[in-house]
Amino acid sequence: MDRLLTWWNYVRRYKYGVALLLFALLVGLIDENSLYIRYQRRVEIGNLHREIDKYQAQYDAERAQLQALENDPKAVERMARERYLMKRPNEDVFVFMTEDATLAGTQNVAE
Repeated sequence: MDRLLTWWNYVRRYKYGVALLLFALLVGLIDENSLYIRYQRRVEIGNLHREIDKYQAQYDAERAQLQALENDPKAVERMARERYLMKRPNEDVFVFMTEDATLAGTQNVAE
C-alpha cells in the first residue's frame, strides 16, 4: 500500500507531464490514426504510386504497339515472324536457344 501511495503522489506532483506522456503514447502508437500507422500508410502509398507508374508505362508501350499493328502491315508481319515463328514460303527459320533455356527444356523466342 505504501508503494501505491508513493506512486500516486508522484503522479499528482507531475500530473501535466504524465498527461502529456499519455497523450504522446496515444497519438504516437496506440490510436488507429497514430503517427506510426500514418508513416506505414505513406510508405504503402509510395509503393502504390510506383506500381501505378510501372503499369502506366506498360500500358503506353502496349498502346503504341497496338497502334502500330493497326496502321502498319510491316509491323504485323514482324510480330508474326518474331513471336509466332511464321515464315514466307521458301524461307528458313532459325531459333537460337540460350544455355538457360536448353537446361530448362524450353525455347527462348524473342518477343
